[in-house]
Amino acid sequence: MSFNHHPPQHWHVQMRGRDRGEAHRAATPLELFFDLSFVVAVAAAAASMHHELAAGHIVDGVATYAMVFFAIWWAWMNFTWFASAFDCDDVLYRLLTFVQMVGALIIAAGVTSAFEQLDFTVMTIGYLVMRVGLVAQWLRVAAEDAELRETALRYALALAVVQALWVGRLALPPEIGLLAFIPLALLDLGVPIWAELDHRRTPWHPGHIAERYGLFTIIVLGESVLAATVAVRDAVGERGLSVALVTLAFGAIVVLFAMWWAYFKHHADEDDLQQSPTLWGYGQYFVFASAAAVGAGLQVVAEAMTHNIAIGAVGAALTVAVPVAIYLAAGWLVTNSGRSWSIFAPVAAAIVLVLAAAFLASISLPVAVLAIAGIVATVVAITAYRSARTVSAGFAEGSPTSAHPS
Repeated sequence: MSFNHHPPQHWHVQMRGRDRGEAHRAATPLELFFDLSFVVAVAAAAASMHHELAAGHIVDGVATYAMVFFAIWWAWMNFTWFASAFDCDDVLYRLLTFVQMVGALIIAAGVTSAFEQLDFTVMTIGYLVMRVGLVAQWLRVAAEDAELRETALRYALALAVVQALWVGRLALPPEIGLLAFIPLALLDLGVPIWAELDHRRTPWHPGHIAERYGLFTIIVLGESVLAATVAVRDAVGERGLSVALVTLAFGAIVVLFAMWWAYFKHHADEDDLQQSPTLWGYGQYFVFASAAAVGAGLQVVAEAMTHNIAIGAVGAALTVAVPVAIYLAAGWLVTNSGRSWSIFAPVAAAIVLVLAAAFLASISLPVAVLAIAGIVATVVAITAYRSARTVSAGFAEGSPTSAHPS
């Protein structure tokens, strides 16, 4: 068998900033492989939240999920933006990427203990391993790209300092350690802003970044599809096939299909990204986290249909409705930056209706999920129609490039 489908591997390529205008820039096989190391972590986080919600531990479950998912998302973010700017695909780059993948797998291994004992030790170790690989990459940029040396050194220093604080957090009493999470997370979020403030900015590729985020969205939605499928399968195995379960399965798949369409309904991502890269990049935390949480909610609903759970039928429906509402709001935020708030009207109406539809669960849980599905599908249809009209109007005026779908 031959694997010679690509040019020979280079032992060393000078690591310099890539061309922001590079044509046909797409995700590499290594980046796709890297993403797969996060699949386990996302699935573990969603599964753990499902158990917490079903047991009635709403506040603890949501708070822990938010912290765990932040660790997953931020680790992925750090690699993704670096790779967009500096991927040279030589041997050392690949090896240091493998180091970061090992860190991601360690993070995944620590998800359960984070939920069950609020013990973030394993996840912090995974973070440390990832940061070792990433800091080494930034130091390599500093050594090989004179134009970006100062920016790279600022990144390396800031990442090392913040990581040392994360490790030091483990020595704090549990209650104080939890309180320290928010300021440390804010420090982490501030690293790219500080590193590039009044300095030469890293040459990330807008089209490449947009594609990478889209691929991760598919991963988290795929996890929700898997979670819903397993939940319905288990319910059928326990109680047998019924009209209620068929209705639930249909509603669940429509919700997830509509969520996919809502994210990929237009091609304005690059424009939105360049208008406000910080808002676009950071805001998608809520897109990713809510998309994965929908799968956990659908598992809770399926469980509520076969067992008595602590949060009841309406509570179970809200575990789907709330993340769907967050997903719609976050999706609008990151894809409509700087545009009229009137564009938000159908999305705002859908959010209110989705939350209200959850209360139909007092009559029937499957009907509540089906209603949520119908609302999301309707708002997607409306916005897609408006987007098509905007594009058509742009072409009619003879300036297709001025069209900016909403």
